[in-house]
Order: sequence, then structure tokens, then C-alpha cells
Amino acid sequence: MKTVIYYFSGTGNTEKVVREAARSLSALGWGAEVCAIEQAENVPETVAACGSLCIAYPVHAFNAPASVLRFAEALPAQETEKPLYIFKTSGEPLALNNISSYKLRAVLAKKNFVFRGEYHYVMPYNIIFRHSDAMAYRMWETAKRLIPLDCADLAAGIEPPEKKFPFGGMLAGIMRVEHWGGRWNGKKYRVEESCVHCMKCVKTCPTHNITYEDGKFRFGGDCLMCMRCAFHCPKNAIKIGLFNKWKVNGAYTFLPPAEEEEERHTRYCKNSYEKYFESARARVLARGGDFPDELLLSAQSEEEDTARAAE
Repeated sequence: MKTVIYYFSGTGNTEKVVREAARSLSALGWGAEVCAIEQAENVPETVAACGSLCIAYPVHAFNAPASVLRFAEALPAQETEKPLYIFKTSGEPLALNNISSYKLRAVLAKKNFVFRGEYHYVMPYNIIFRHSDAMAYRMWETAKRLIPLDCADLAAGIEPPEKKFPFGGMLAGIMRVEHWGGRWNGKKYRVEESCVHCMKCVKTCPTHNITYEDGKFRFGGDCLMCMRCAFHCPKNAIKIGLFNKWKVNGAYTFLPPAEEEEERHTRYCKNSYEKYFESARARVLARGGDFPDELLLSAQSEEEDTARAAE
């Protein structure tokens, strides 16, 4: 079967996941075409010709980003039912992230796309705080072990179990205020004097919201709060409005750290992270894969708890 994966990726995490998924699907005999939503051309013809549709995105305030919803709303209705799969990433493994697809699925259901399953991977934050290199490495190595299993199930027609939340649709609707808030806050972005005018922010903004005219940068009213401009700025010169204290700058290497480093956010969603990695390990091992102990958090947490008790 041929599938097309349309994705939005603010700073690269979702793109990494999508390309790994495409490799896994191709190895299973599925033709997998990958395309960024912001660069997509001839979408109606491409979707009509494929056997299934995959959409991938980073979770924004327990929702799909505004650009992804706009993309879905612009898709034409299909003449026959077409399977729909969703890949998503987030910085924390909260089950509440499941509600992020409710609106997207509702929009596409009206166009004859039949939801068959969604797959969630934890990847490091590009806002709120910076995950340690060790945690980023742990997240990506775990995702690389889970993605082939999910793609194998997808290809075999095995739908993943879904956990529904009471009033989840209502909560997601309330949280979509982030779409409006992002546009409002985006107008408050500023560029500091350390800027070297490389124009990377202007060239890569997914909504073309940043312009440079008469020696000044201007930020319009279509910001997605995707963090691409601030995260990849080589001089950390972009202030992100009201959320500047949450700014994260600089790409993750996703490599194991060369030396021990202090984990500054050990208590943040601790139980959720531990369960995520332990559940991933159990699933990978049950399917005959390899999951080294270094990817778990439990042993590290026990050492930290012992140290605190001794203080």
C-alpha cells in the first residue's frame, strides 16, 4: 500500500519521527511519501492517489497546531473511505495528550477519512525548559525502538488501544485558545542587538510571519508559537514575548552525553516519564528487541532519592 505522511515540525522533533516511520514502512513494503505541510504541492491529487493518509504534528497545548487544522480543513472529501493514521510528539508522556487529535479527527471524518490509530512519542521540549542531553538521548533512542513496532502493527492492520477522556473534546476546545494567544503573543517577539542578520528566522518561518524591511524585523499576526525562529537562532537573539523565560535555544544532539550533567528537572512529571520508559522497555523486549537499562529512569531516580534522604 502507498501512504503519504504530511507533517508539521516546529524545530525538527516530529520530522525525525516521521522520517524514521517512513523508513520502517518502506522496509515493510509500504511506499511512504513524506512532505512538510508548509511545502506541500498538489495535495488533492496526492491524497486521492494514496491508499492511506498519515498526519504528524507536535502537540500544542493539548491540540494539533493551527497550521495542521487549516491543512485538514482544506483537504477535499474523498470518494471512498480512506484510512487515517496520526503520529504526534510531545515533551511529556501525559495521557491527556490523546485529546490533541480530537478536532483533527472530527474535521477529517467529515471528508471520508476513517481514523485507524495514533502513535505518540516523547521528544525534548523546545519551550518551557531545556531537557538534559541525557534525557534527549533517552527519548530519541526509545522512539527509534518504538516506531518500527508501531509501523509493523499499522501495516498489519492492528489498531492501538485508545484511551478516551470524559469531556476531552471540551477541554481541547478550551485549550485551543493557544492558537489565538500564539498569534497575539507573536506580535510581541523582538530581535536583540546580538542579531547578525543571518535571516534564518525569516527564511524558515513556516507561516512567513517574519519579515525584514527598512532595517527592522517585523513579526506579524500568524505566529504558531512553534519556536523555530528562537530555537535555531545562532545568537539567541529573539525574545518570545510573554514566554521569554521559557525560551529554549540550540538544537539537541541526541547523542549520549560525554560526561555526567546535572538534571535540573528531576521531579517534573517524574512518574509519567518513568512509566513511559518502563512501558516502552516491556513492549520492545516482548517483541524481541533490545532496550538497554541506561534508557530507564528508575535506577537514576532511586539514586537521587537515596541522596536526598542522606542530606
